[in-house]
Amino acid sequence: MASETQLDEITRILTGTVIRSVGRAVDMGVVEFHGPQGETVMVHMQCPFRIVRHGRILLGSADMRYAQKGAGPDAFDEFRMIYDARTTTFNRVLGQLRPSVDGVTVGETGELTVSWERGFRLEALPDCSGEIEAWRAFVTGGTHYGFPPETI
Repeated sequence: MASETQLDEITRILTGTVIRSVGRAVDMGVVEFHGPQGETVMVHMQCPFRIVRHGRILLGSADMRYAQKGAGPDAFDEFRMIYDARTTTFNRVLGQLRPSVDGVTVGETGELTVSWERGFRLEALPDCSGEIEAWRAFVTGGTHYGFPPETI
């Protein structure tokens, strides 16, 4: 489990931020937030993750495994996976709603949950038994916090 100090810092940097976009860097999930003082706050996920709303999965890391219909053999490198199509649509919705983060929790085995207005929730679910980074949260240019803490 993240230490209380780390949890406090993760909560501090994320609470009140506005969700700007969801995307990927190769196969790493990336969520970008806009902070109250104009700072950019990021969550990078190398473990399974999903975005849910009212009991429905809107987007999941496994969506990166499946190409859009007719995408061809270079679909992943050309950002033509199901994940990419869904993030494009989702980012348009986020741009209209501009929801802000209203809750952050870190579970005992590193599960990160970031909830934001209108019932949306990001869930990162570490699934590796070793000392491999699952996720991190940070303000660009600032201290990084993540799970397991000793890998950051």
